[in-house]
Amino acid sequence: ASRVMVASRNYADFANEATFEIKKCDLHRLEEGPSTTAVMTREEGLHYYKTMQTIRRMELKSDQLYKQKIIRGFCHLYDGQEACCVGLEVAIKPTDHVITAYRAHGFTYARGVPVREILAELTGRKGGCVKGKGGSMHMYTKNFYGGNGIVGAQVPLGAGIALACKYFGKNEVCLTLYGDGAANQGQIFETYNMAALWKLPCIFICENNRYGMGTSVERAAASTDYYKRGDFIPGLRVSTVTVFFEGRGVRVGGMYGPILMELQTYRYHGHSMSDPGISYRTREEIQEVRSKSDPITLLKDRMVNNNLASIEELKEIDVAVRKEIEEAAQFATTDPEPPLEELGNHIYFNEPPFEVRGPNQWIRYKSVS
Repeated sequence: ASRVMVASRNYADFANEATFEIKKCDLHRLEEGPSTTAVMTREEGLHYYKTMQTIRRMELKSDQLYKQKIIRGFCHLYDGQEACCVGLEVAIKPTDHVITAYRAHGFTYARGVPVREILAELTGRKGGCVKGKGGSMHMYTKNFYGGNGIVGAQVPLGAGIALACKYFGKNEVCLTLYGDGAANQGQIFETYNMAALWKLPCIFICENNRYGMGTSVERAAASTDYYKRGDFIPGLRVSTVTVFFEGRGVRVGGMYGPILMELQTYRYHGHSMSDPGISYRTREEIQEVRSKSDPITLLKDRMVNNNLASIEELKEIDVAVRKEIEEAAQFATTDPEPPLEELGNHIYFNEPPFEVRGPNQWIRYKSVS
């Protein structure tokens, strides 16, 4: 009891909020960008920190399970980019929509799916968020449409979701994410054109982690100013460090037509688990990014230096997160795999059961919504 009282007295000494200077955005076809100062409350800071730390630890556990051959198939990890999904989720409403590419674990968690369901999906278990049938690249939840495996193909789908929002008169936007590697796809420019013509409430977001698979942006693109790629669509370029503060105004802008964001970020792992990530970049480069612009470390330093939290309090969060991840991993490795008779389920939503042909014409499965 005395320990609780001491802790509560210490917490009362913290500031309730702090004002931060943030880097000015690069703008395209915008007269004014987000403010260069932003206020963060202690409660917000603790939420951001815990969420990012959870995603980081979840991805490191995924790396371990993959190397143990418990996770199989494709697996693209998100560690290093946590500020993107966390900052964007802060800026939108639960009723808004998000669609992204195959590096989707962080967005799945930010949209509300528990860690145990994400890890169980990765291990192909019945308790996974898609019943063990989607794996790393195909995770879904309410108002989150994946997790898509074909490079850039989710971008026109995102415009379609935005069109539905406009058609039904909903006060909603769709965040449509893709990487710098997908930014040169022709279908993306076609989608820009449609979105601009129809004034769709779509926020196109390029997560520029500097490498499309094993190719640096400088070798892949004649112009690396991805925020200008929409041409007639307004755009802005944001660093990972400040993404928490700058998304709110962008959502409002997206309500009146498309807008394009480029988020400058970095992935610590290779493109996928089959890529060691050091044949096209040096270990020193990765270490330099970790030491100078890691989003978790930067947030931690800002909170401590502005008296929003103590090192000890943040360490307590770290311990609790690790415990949660270990418990989730235990579930993901002991939960049963989905039975074979459920293989054909959930092909369509809210449809009467129907038969699905199996590997040969004599095998039939029943699909149930």
